[in-house]
Amino acid sequence: MHEMSLAMAVIGQVEEAAQRAGDVTAVRSVRLQVGELAGVVPDALSFCFELACAGTVLEGAELVTEAVPGRARCAPCAHEWAVGMPPALTCPRCGGSTTQLMTGRELQILSVQWEDGPTHAHPREPISEER
Repeated sequence: MHEMSLAMAVIGQVEEAAQRAGDVTAVRSVRLQVGELAGVVPDALSFCFELACAGTVLEGAELVTEAVPGRARCAPCAHEWAVGMPPALTCPRCGGSTTQLMTGRELQILSVQWEDGPTHAHPREPISEER
């Protein structure tokens, strides 16, 4: 299950950002964009995230995932469509097979909300992550 390694990578990036910010006492939530074609099972990722957060500044943090549907564009006729799962990569309009995936492969941290100092909560947006 690669969701555990993904969860640990997200946690690592958030911990680094929290360390750079200084005085972060707790992370409350992490908002993550997950593409339909990214090969990630959101429920499995949430489960792994909860387990991997134990003993870190993220312990108890909520993982909020935002699904991004897969969309493709046909090079010959410029038609765009939702590819679905499993992905339909042949153009439904002209039957062309020269397609470009426009969206659906995203895996990106959109925002993090944490507390710094004794009682202040601050949203932090965005934290860069490679797709």
